[in-house]
Amino acid sequence: MDASRLFAKNFLDTSYDKLPDEVVKETKNQILDFIGVAIGGSAKEGGNEVRELYTEWGGAEQATVWGYRGKLPAPHAAQINATFGHSLDYDDVHEAATMHPGVVTIPTSLAMAEYLGGLSGKDLIQAVAVGGDMISRLGLATRPGQNIHQFGWHFTTMNGFMVSAAVAAKLLGLSEDEIVYSIGIGYHQVSGNGQPVRDGVLTKRLGPGFAIRGGMTAAFLAQKGVTGAVNSLTEGECSYYKVYHGGSYSEEKLIGGLGTEFENTNISIKPYPACRGTHTFIDAALKLKKDNAVDAEDIEEITLWTGKGTRDLLCEPFEFKRAPRNPVDAQFSVPWGAAVALTKGAVGLGDYTDDAIKDEATLRTAAKIKLDHDPRCDGVGLEPARVGVKLKDGTVYEIFVELATGSPGNMLTYEQVEEKFRDLIKVPPRTVSAENADNIVSFIRDLENQPDVTKLIDYLVWE
Repeated sequence: MDASRLFAKNFLDTSYDKLPDEVVKETKNQILDFIGVAIGGSAKEGGNEVRELYTEWGGAEQATVWGYRGKLPAPHAAQINATFGHSLDYDDVHEAATMHPGVVTIPTSLAMAEYLGGLSGKDLIQAVAVGGDMISRLGLATRPGQNIHQFGWHFTTMNGFMVSAAVAAKLLGLSEDEIVYSIGIGYHQVSGNGQPVRDGVLTKRLGPGFAIRGGMTAAFLAQKGVTGAVNSLTEGECSYYKVYHGGSYSEEKLIGGLGTEFENTNISIKPYPACRGTHTFIDAALKLKKDNAVDAEDIEEITLWTGKGTRDLLCEPFEFKRAPRNPVDAQFSVPWGAAVALTKGAVGLGDYTDDAIKDEATLRTAAKIKLDHDPRCDGVGLEPARVGVKLKDGTVYEIFVELATGSPGNMLTYEQVEEKFRDLIKVPPRTVSAENADNIVSFIRDLENQPDVTKLIDYLVWE
C-alpha cells in the first residue's frame, strides 16, 4: 500500500483525543511561535512583494493576510502568511528531518479555518500536529544516513506541496480517497531547490508559500472531483522517493509507529533568527565568550571546526559568509553567527539586517575566522560545533557543543516562546497592539478549549 494512503488514513483516524498531552503542548508552542515569526516578517522583502502582487490581482475574499485589512483567496492569503513566516528564518525546524513543519501546516490550517468557519481549537491542533508529523516523517525517511544538502533540494518546499494538500483536504472533510488524490495532485507540482541560499536571494523565503498555494489548490481540486496519483509516494514507478531520491528511503522512519508515535515533540523552536545549522556554533561562541570574558578585540584567530554538511551549506562561499552581501547570506552563515556572538555576546534580529552586515566590529571579528573539519561534527541533521579562539597574548580557549538551545531535550517553554513572540511583534513598522498581543497569547494558551479559531484571526488584523 502506498504511504500516501496510510497518511490519509492517519489524518482521518487520529482525532484530537488520541494526541498525547506532550504533542498538544508542543503544537500550541509552535502555533504561538509561528504567528510571532510571521508578524515579525510581515514587512520584509520578498513577502511584501508577494502581498502587493496578490492584492493587485484581488479575488474572492476568503482568508486574511495577517497584519493587513482585506482578504484574498485562501491559497493566496496562506501563501503570503507563510512567506512572512519564513522571511526571518526564525521559524521552527525538525533538525533530524531538515524540515520546517510549522511554515507549511499553520498558515494552511488557519486559512482553511477562516475559509470554512467554525473550526475549533482542537481541530486546529489536530491538523497542525498530524501534518507536522507527516512532513517530519517525509524528511526523516529521505536517503537515510546521507547528508541531504548535497542533493540540492529544499525539502520544506518539496514536501510542503503534499502535506499542505493533506491538511487542507482533511479540514475540508474529504474522504480517504480524496485525501489520497490531494496528495497526488500536490506531488504533481513538487519543486524546490537550494540555489537561492547559494546566491543569497529572496526566493529562499518564498518556497514554502509556493508549496502551500499548490497544496491547498490540490485539495480544492480533489473536492471538485479531480483525481491525483494514488501511488505518489512509495509504490508507483514514478513515485516521489523513486523520482527525486533514487529509491533511497527508510520505510520504518516513514510509517513506523504512524498514529501512535509523533515527531512533533522533536520539532525545535529557534532562539536565534538564522538557519538552524548555525545555532550550535552561536551557542558555543556565546558560552565561550561568557565563560572566559573574551573581548573580540583581543582575539588573534578564530577556528570553526564543522561537519561536511554544515561547511558545504553554511560556510561556502567563504568570502560571502564572513562578509555577507545581504541579510540572506548572513542568515545562512556559520561564520557570521559566530562572529556576532563573539563580538556582542548576544545574537538577535538586529544582527541580520542590511545595516548590521556592515557593522565594522563584527566584520573585524569575522575576518579572523578560519575553517577546519572535525569528524565528530559530521552528521545527517543538526551537526555539532567546535569553536576555538586564540588571543593575542597566546591564550587558547575551545568548546564543543552537541545540543543546541531549543533542541529536543532542551526545548523552550511556553513562557520562553511568549518572550520571543513579544520581541518579534515589535519588529515591523506596523505592530500588534498590546491588547491584541495579550489576547493572542492567552487564546493559544487555552487553544484546546476555543470553540472557533477565527477569533484568533481577528487579533492578527490591525490598522
